[in-house]
Parts: sequence; structure tokens; C-alpha cells
Amino acid sequence: MVQTRGAVIAATGLFTPEQSISNDELVTAFNAYVDKFNRENEDAIRQGLVEALSPSSTEFVEKASGIRSRYVMDKAGILDPARMTPHLAERPNEEVSLLAEMAIRAAEDAIARWGKPASRIGAVLCAASNMQRPYPAMAIEVQQALGIEGFAFDMNVACSSATFGIKTAADFISSGSCDAVLVVNPEICSAHLNFRDRDSHFIFGDVATAVIIERADEASGGWDILGTRLKTVFSNNIRNNFGFLNRAARPTDSLESAQANGEGADPLTDRLFVQQGRKVFKDVVPMVSDMIVDHADHLGLDPKGLKRMWLHQANINMNQFIGRKVLGREPEPHENVIILDDYANTSSAGSIIAFHLHHDGFESGDTGLICSFGAGYSAGTVFVRKR
Repeated sequence: MVQTRGAVIAATGLFTPEQSISNDELVTAFNAYVDKFNRENEDAIRQGLVEALSPSSTEFVEKASGIRSRYVMDKAGILDPARMTPHLAERPNEEVSLLAEMAIRAAEDAIARWGKPASRIGAVLCAASNMQRPYPAMAIEVQQALGIEGFAFDMNVACSSATFGIKTAADFISSGSCDAVLVVNPEICSAHLNFRDRDSHFIFGDVATAVIIERADEASGGWDILGTRLKTVFSNNIRNNFGFLNRAARPTDSLESAQANGEGADPLTDRLFVQQGRKVFKDVVPMVSDMIVDHADHLGLDPKGLKRMWLHQANINMNQFIGRKVLGREPEPHENVIILDDYANTSSAGSIIAFHLHHDGFESGDTGLICSFGAGYSAGTVFVRKR
């Protein structure tokens, strides 16, 4: 019979970029782009051939999302009305790649908090929405930089990547494959966001997180993983079609050149992040709420007794609705952690940022929930108990 071992979240780490963009700064840049576009296409707009763009506002952004600012790897390129995308220079193959560098910074923070040598880690998982390249795996690059033996691989389940990574790591621990696993979630979300789209130009930010999962009988302190559950349901309502089978248009391509190439009004459309926000809300919120309650019941836990929830940081309205459904009442701010006001949506890293920054006040035996959800659709739940 295969012996299973308990798994523990032993430590977490966080890398936050130095640069940030406020809503006021972002809206000013977007509206400058809108004015420029409408001026340059005045005749076509008058003839009904092109639709005029509408300006955004700080009030609209905050009401729609709860976001007030976001951290980014390159501020200047995003705020340049002639560019509207980060300028992230390519590095030689001999240098550590940008995504790996972010992951390494977060991992070093987690390892320092763990207080044990990285050599005790047996596997590295890089779980994120958008990898910088198909191969070599980003995880293997991180593994080499940290001097870790064993194995490493990348995995992508969009915004749910972190919880999928935690379950995978916990399963490795339980099966005896590893004694400790490092999961990193580097996200340069600003590079796949269309900053020319009024409905989504404010959504994402950049960050990297790290989680160390360790076998329970070797861990000191930390959080027992009581149970993990994953769910996927296919949907096109959140999609990113960027890939090697299509030609990625340059962000600075003009409207005229895009139309000449048969690409329509916006060369970025459908090559970057796109979503049907209302459909996503309608589909995902009940799916995730029911999943949390059912998983808690399976584990013999009362969801109303959770001390804290660290949900995916996509939209404040989604999080508040899920919180009410799970707890059966309006959650207190400390019960349903929100960090997207400062960080925006950071895809897979969001729930881990919330957990990393706001796990204080727990006593031994207190329970909480790490939960993520997003494109796929995908969702993951990780119930934890303070040791």
C-alpha cells in the first residue's frame, strides 16, 4: 500500500516591481490615445467607417474593478500614448530571462523565510498565465539559478495556476516523490493586456510570488493543507490567442497598416487578453461558490467558520459576492482579503499575495481558504489550518 504524507505550506515569498501606475496616470494616458485616434480618423468616423473611441475615467475604473493602482515592470511604455505597451528588452540567451529573474526574487524571499537550504527542495514548478517562451522551461532556469537538484517544469492554468501548482506539489509530497517543492508564479500581465481597450486597460499588474510546500513531519510551523480540489470547464469567455501559429502585430502598427493587412481596426484585438466580463461573472461566481461549499463539506468543515479567505484578485464585485455566498453574510474586511486595490489583477499570483501579506492573527487550529479562478474556466481550492 502506498503511504501518504501530510503536506504543509511552509513559507511564501513576494517580489513587487519598483514602478507603479495610479488610475489617474493610466486614464490620462488612455484618454490622450483616444484623442489622438479620434483626430487621426476624423473623416472615417464621420463617414461611419470607424467607430470613435470613448474616454475612460478614474471613477469608472474603480467602480468597475476596485482597482486603484498596479505595479508594472515598465511604466514609461504603458503611459506613452504612441505605444501603450511595456517596453521589455530581449535579453541574450546567456542571461537570466526576465520572468525567471522575477521568480527567483520571490523564491529567495520564500527560502529566507523558510530558513532552510534550497538544496532540500526536490522540485520546482513555474505556474503562471503567460510564459516568456515555450522552452527551455522557465522552471528549469529558476531551478538552476537556485542550485536545486531534482526536476522542474512549467504549467499554465491561467489565473488558477498557483492553486493547481500547490495541489501538484502537495501530491508529490504525499506520494513520497519529494520532501519539499517550490512553486513560483511570475506574472508580467501588462505584456498581454491591450491598454487601448477602455473596458480592460486597467485590469492587470505585474508581480511574482513563491510558495514552499514541505512534508508535514519535517516542517516547523506553517499551515497544514487540509485538502485541495481542482475544476475546469471549457469556455471562450476569457481568451488569449497569442501564439506561434499567428503573426503577432506590433503594438505601434497604425490603423491604416492593420487594415491594409486585413487585420481590422485594431491589430491587437484577439491577440491579447479579451473577455466577456458579464458572462464570466455569471458563470464563474456560482461555480466557485458552490465548489468552495461542497469541498468544505467533503472535508467536514463549516465554510461559515473560516477565519479568512484569500481569493483570486480579479474583481472586487466577484470577491464580495463569493464571500457572501460562502459565509452566508456580509464578510468583514479581514475575513475576505482584498489586495487588488494596490496590485490590480495579477493572475495566478493574486491569492498568494493576499495570503502572504495578510495571514496574521491566526491561532493554532484556525482554518482559512486559498482559492483561485479564471480562464479555462478553471478553479482551485486549498483549505489550510494554522499549525
